[in-house]
Amino acid sequence: MNGVYLTLKGVPSDGPTKKDEVVFLLDPQGAWVSSIDDGSFEVEGICVRMYDALAGAVFGTLEEYHKARCLAPNFAFSTGLNSESSLPKAKFEQVLKIAGSKRDINRLLYLIDCGKLVSNIQECTKEITHLRGEFYRALNLDVLLYSPVTEQDGVRLFTSPVVTKIHAVLGFIFIRLHSLLDYVTKLTYEVDHLQRGGFEAYPRLRSNKILFGNRKHISIGNAPGTVFESCDEIIEIETYRNHIIHDGLLDDIPKVYQVVESSRIVEKYVLLPDRGPNGRLEKYVNRNLFYGGEDKINLRLPSLIKIFNNRVFATLTLVARNLEASSA
Repeated sequence: MNGVYLTLKGVPSDGPTKKDEVVFLLDPQGAWVSSIDDGSFEVEGICVRMYDALAGAVFGTLEEYHKARCLAPNFAFSTGLNSESSLPKAKFEQVLKIAGSKRDINRLLYLIDCGKLVSNIQECTKEITHLRGEFYRALNLDVLLYSPVTEQDGVRLFTSPVVTKIHAVLGFIFIRLHSLLDYVTKLTYEVDHLQRGGFEAYPRLRSNKILFGNRKHISIGNAPGTVFESCDEIIEIETYRNHIIHDGLLDDIPKVYQVVESSRIVEKYVLLPDRGPNGRLEKYVNRNLFYGGEDKINLRLPSLIKIFNNRVFATLTLVARNLEASSA
């Protein structure tokens, strides 16, 4: 696949044809990466800063945190959090009772749990990047339907297992974008109510039951540029995610449209249903999948993700700055 570029129009090329055109190229690790900055590296960078800000706030200073980390048992970093530990819950509780100073271990466990809120944001951002690459790979390179019929000029719609996969990946992108809204809200709320002292007991995260719908309870409110500010992109993500989760598919029978000119495929695209002035799906009685706007999501998905990543970055930057200021 070296030298093959995936385009937004669903037809691979030998490279960008104009300045600032978004294309995707296969990197050595097997991921399709964007030709332009999509904001994901900035999100990764602010997450690293957030780890340090949390450690400094919970332990008083980063130096105190690093001292505690060096003395901490390995199970504290993995048990109950990931598959690196096979220690069951009952054993975990027993080990905690003999792990030394309860206050020290409880403080560290709490910080690691806060750090998991950050790592969720990091990993989900990576997932979205890879899902986006898989969406364009399939749209550009997979054969939509094997057929002995010669392609005729015009627009033809396809339904097939490949098309089903393309729609499934697109749907999951919207689901994971909304997951990030929940994760960022949880982290923001936890920072607002961060435990800095005590630790006689292993504390529960205050944000355990917090979701994006609870954003009115966070301190920064609807700060401009953050994910909490009402904007078309966030409303779109909410709208399509909620429809997929609660009401059904984004098309009753998933389809990809293919455009042929002079016996050559010049475009493939996926349509999203119309949204009204309020950003929600247009609805008439029981019908809410209208396509009069011909919204080709493949043409604007990278822009949507970039805008979203920029808002995540702005939100975490504000949260980290406030946390650092409160710990100074």
